Amino acid sequence: MSSTANPADAALQSALRTLDTEASGVTALAAALQGGLGTAFTRAIDLMLHAKGRVIITGLGKSGHIGRKIAATFASTGTPAFFVHAAEASHGDLGMITAEDIVLAISWSGEQPEMKNLITYAKRFRIRLIAMTAESESTLAQAADIALTLPKAREACPHNLAPTTSSVLQLALGDALAIALLEGRGFTSVDFSVLHPGGKLGAMLKYVRDLMHTGAAIPLKPSGARMSDALVEMSSKGFGCVGIVDDHGHLTGIVTDGDLRRHMRPDLMTARVDEVMTKNPKTIGANLLAGEALEILNTSKITALVVTDGKKPVGILHLHDLLRAGVA
Repeated sequence: MSSTANPADAALQSALRTLDTEASGVTALAAALQGGLGTAFTRAIDLMLHAKGRVIITGLGKSGHIGRKIAATFASTGTPAFFVHAAEASHGDLGMITAEDIVLAISWSGEQPEMKNLITYAKRFRIRLIAMTAESESTLAQAADIALTLPKAREACPHNLAPTTSSVLQLALGDALAIALLEGRGFTSVDFSVLHPGGKLGAMLKYVRDLMHTGAAIPLKPSGARMSDALVEMSSKGFGCVGIVDDHGHLTGIVTDGDLRRHMRPDLMTARVDEVMTKNPKTIGANLLAGEALEILNTSKITALVVTDGKKPVGILHLHDLLRAGVA
């Protein structure tokens, strides 16, 4: 009796074939960028960097879905952009496009009839047109000022019909454009935070100064203080540590729960903090991003950081503050 194939194994092999096919397409795209596509790519980047208006991305079908995502990526990384559906453009949405804008039209075949009116409009008002297509001789490519010609890769669909690899290539090239524009504009993490105030990403882009505790909430004791006083300060402030400052108010050390365990002895409460503290503790600045502070806490395997201005403590940040803000 012949054995039947395991459905789970068949599904896994199908997934691996899909990924292999799409990976081959991305490899072909990278190779194309080292040739003629690379020249067109740099021209497109230069055009968009110097545009006075916005980048209008258009397409329909699967290309339209990809176009919406590319437009969102552009807008969130410093390039003003929005999506106009190619079919809706002929019913009033052409009015969204101004003479100072640039149109990025996405079509695998470059022959969709819905693109005709948009192409005509761009030519009439001398709006610069960039085409993203796999057919260099298509109507769209021939009408464009710049044609980004994608390699003709086989679809992952076994019938070579459903847009799969082609969609991946469009998205990958769109991401490449977005990141090149981001780098060309010198778009920083600070700029990014302005455009992403919500969700976990927005939380990670908050500053330490937005989350830290200040003033009387900072657990501090002077150098030479008894450990009994330091323990009261540590317990009352609830951060699991107390900073030690010198006569100039400069942070010279920190006493943590770990230090207490390491120095546990009968006379610990009468000892001086200088004998127990960890000298030159790790600190952060108030203008550090919350996401970076979280990385320092995780890497150092600690739960709190004293925030300093120069050598003077101005705040304290606990892991729980990051948790409450949605960073961790």
